[in-house]
Amino acid sequence: MAEIHPSAIVEPGAVIGEGCSIGPFAVIGPEVTLGPGVVVKSHAVVTGWTEIGAETVIFPFAVVGEVPQDLKYRGERTRLFVGARCRIREGATLNLGTEGGGGVTRVGDDCLLMTGAHVGHDATLGNRVILANQAAIAGHCWLGDDVIVGGLSGVHQWVRVGRGAIIGAVTMVTNDVLPHGLVQAPRGELDGLNLVGLKRRGVSRAEITALRAAYQMLAQGEGTFLDRARRLADETESSHVREMTDFILAATDRSFLTPQ
Repeated sequence: MAEIHPSAIVEPGAVIGEGCSIGPFAVIGPEVTLGPGVVVKSHAVVTGWTEIGAETVIFPFAVVGEVPQDLKYRGERTRLFVGARCRIREGATLNLGTEGGGGVTRVGDDCLLMTGAHVGHDATLGNRVILANQAAIAGHCWLGDDVIVGGLSGVHQWVRVGRGAIIGAVTMVTNDVLPHGLVQAPRGELDGLNLVGLKRRGVSRAEITALRAAYQMLAQGEGTFLDRARRLADETESSHVREMTDFILAATDRSFLTPQ
């Protein structure tokens, strides 16, 4: 049975799962679905056509499912999905999608969105993504699993950030980021691989060695960046390097940050 504080507003039509807890002065809109065990703390707002996965916790003053910050939005019926076991901290904002962007904003499982973090319309975040304090993900971005975005950083519209990449604090990212890449500096320079993250996730030494060699080839090999990526794709036997080359050779709306 759900626990709902007497001062909370749960509008008719909302679906509240078994074992949910809704705190004082929280607001739950009429098209919201809360999965089992979701916690919505005091003064948080969950609105729009929004579905929250099991055991996610939404902290005070977060606003989840409000309309996009997009002047083209005209009130079309769009959605937000948040996965299971996420932590959406104080003041974070997650927006619905837009018709022009596919209509869905999606956050995966086990994500941590820290204080003041923002997820824009039609963005997709994979599993175990961490957005540190005041990090902002613009509309239409795609972040793979295990991405970390440092505090006070921003990711430009349409940018893709590959699996396992890390973006340092106070960084503006305007170009796609390689899987397992390390990006830092105010204007977002690709400065190596996220070796710490690879080791923490138990990636084998052989795969890490192959990634380091691939990075050096991309940085210093002959031909254009794309030529080097195509050559790597033809030659590699590493699954992690193959993931990197597939990512580079896929269609993109933003050019790549290239190795320094």
